[in-house]
Amino acid sequence: MAMNGPRNRIAINPCKRSGNPILPPEFRGRGREPLAGASASRAMDAEAAAEWSFHNFALVEAAGRRAAQVLVDAFPRFFGECPVPTLVLAGPGNNAADALVILRSLILSGFLAAERALVIMTKDGEPGERSPRSEACASLQKMGVRSLVFSDSALETEMRSYPEGPLGKARLIIDGIAGTGLKGPLREDAVLLARRVRYYAERPFVVSVDLPSGLSDDWKPGMPIVEADAVLAIEPEKLCLYNPAARSRCGRILHVGGIFPAALTEKYRAADLVNWDYCRTLIPPCPADSYKYSRGLVEIRAGSPGAVGAARIAARGAQVSGAGLVRLLVDPPIYPILAASATSIMVDTGRESRFVPDALLLGPGWGRGTDRLGSLEEALVLEEQGVPLVLDADAVFLAKDKVFHGNALLTPHPGELAAYSGIDREELLAKPVPVLLALARDKRAVFLFKTHLMIAASPDGRLAVLDGMNPALGTGGSGDLLAGFCAGIAARCRASGTDLFACALAGASLLIRAAAGPQVRNRFADSMELADIAADLAGRAWLPAYEDRPGDERGT
Repeated sequence: MAMNGPRNRIAINPCKRSGNPILPPEFRGRGREPLAGASASRAMDAEAAAEWSFHNFALVEAAGRRAAQVLVDAFPRFFGECPVPTLVLAGPGNNAADALVILRSLILSGFLAAERALVIMTKDGEPGERSPRSEACASLQKMGVRSLVFSDSALETEMRSYPEGPLGKARLIIDGIAGTGLKGPLREDAVLLARRVRYYAERPFVVSVDLPSGLSDDWKPGMPIVEADAVLAIEPEKLCLYNPAARSRCGRILHVGGIFPAALTEKYRAADLVNWDYCRTLIPPCPADSYKYSRGLVEIRAGSPGAVGAARIAARGAQVSGAGLVRLLVDPPIYPILAASATSIMVDTGRESRFVPDALLLGPGWGRGTDRLGSLEEALVLEEQGVPLVLDADAVFLAKDKVFHGNALLTPHPGELAAYSGIDREELLAKPVPVLLALARDKRAVFLFKTHLMIAASPDGRLAVLDGMNPALGTGGSGDLLAGFCAGIAARCRASGTDLFACALAGASLLIRAAAGPQVRNRFADSMELADIAADLAGRAWLPAYEDRPGDERGT
């Protein structure tokens, strides 16, 4: 069994994601979906049966059929004229029942062949058992699908009897070993099943139902987990799928909806999964009579010798996201460099100004010297007066002992949040949500946690996830650009009332969408190029369309 790291992954698939990159959420065609904890999802199932008459058998049937269609739509290469040999790994619960109904639906629809399918169960059913799992298994057996209860001898017999059959030639594995009912680590029999299949199956593509087996609200690195190429995430999608430490084990997350009433999923919502299509609507468009002062002034304190680029990128981010004016305050040694290259950005060394900022941004490339504390205190006075304050990079560290007044947004990456909170980086990546919610409440500030995905938490308890998973953003300057986006959006919104949580979501989703656009697909781009793409996206979102503007239709 090939393991990855400290024996924490069940690497069923040695050719993971070959030819199948993880797609960002924008390409799923959705803007906002509720996320729920695994335990809350179980409670929702119980309420669906008790109060809505959505009983267990009906829910499993609906989820399995819908998931089968989503799977075919997402990966048509497995369901052509020659159906691929398929394995279903079935545990004891309803997650296995979902997987078996998926298999049955695919066979009934002609996408898979019964004689080329095999079900391997961790345990046999109880005598006289009548459950969604036992019923689905019985119908599959009647249709000619072979099944066996897992043991080494059973697998070896299967290989001797059917060397060219589903087990030896399996290309598709449907993982239904464990789901939201899992408590603690995956059981040893389930771990052994997943490991053994790895030796027999040939280049398998692993699709987990609802969750990769082993993942739960309590999962942490070191606990066994099936490494999936895709997850059929049955609504409401589970928040633990977007645990940063687990996210790479989930592959492409496919939303399976249309199972529960929206009122029920909303009741158990713990967070929102959002993208640009939704977040752009949180920010009002510019009125047609806007001018530079009504669009807001952003004041940025950033840069230092050796980090001039951070200041320039942050200022460009504020500009392209809609701010009417950007004033960049820098140290005298780097002033000539930035002043010479600036065009529509004001550059100064921090003298008194007649301008009162509509938003402040501190920190990109700034350094952590005590000489920065005076500027930080000045900014905190303005924050107390209601001016939106964005703290990034070094400013996050300098402000770690401060409590705000509801007008601050902090944008740390894992290392910065570890230094700020005193919590180990790996612990933050394994379970960031409780930490972020507590910090947001106690510090009275919005936190935007930047990893390979982003998580935003507000003092009022709002929580949102943006699923990035784009390595093109793993480059110097992308965080500076994001901070500039957030400050520019906040400044423009101040006249109508700034919601920094909405600004954080809009800025983060703008960055993710820019990096996923066709202009930079399949190549690396620098942050200034991403800024140009973002300018187009932001303009289309928040500037009135030309044909909607009052005035002469001839364009005079």
